[in-house]
Amino acid sequence: MGWLWAIIVGFVLGLIAKAIIPGKQHSPLWLITIFGILGAIAGNAIARAAGVDATSGIDWWRHVFQVVAAVIIVSLGDRVYMALRGNRQRA
Repeated sequence: MGWLWAIIVGFVLGLIAKAIIPGKQHSPLWLITIFGILGAIAGNAIARAAGVDATSGIDWWRHVFQVVAAVIIVSLGDRVYMALRGNRQRA
């Protein structure tokens, strides 16, 4: 069940990050989902390091860290994807 939640959260975080980033991202949806999962993992690690990983109620700071990490990873990942893809026709 944990993997299913990781995929769902990664999908949602990836889509949120994709919506925040200006311009068009060329990465396929499955790759955006993986970037979102990585963003969730990185955001949790940052929240743990900052000491705000477990609070009473909703962990707003943890979610903020996850979204910021997902935005960075989706942005960088899309650039790497386009570089590896050969930088074909950009639409």
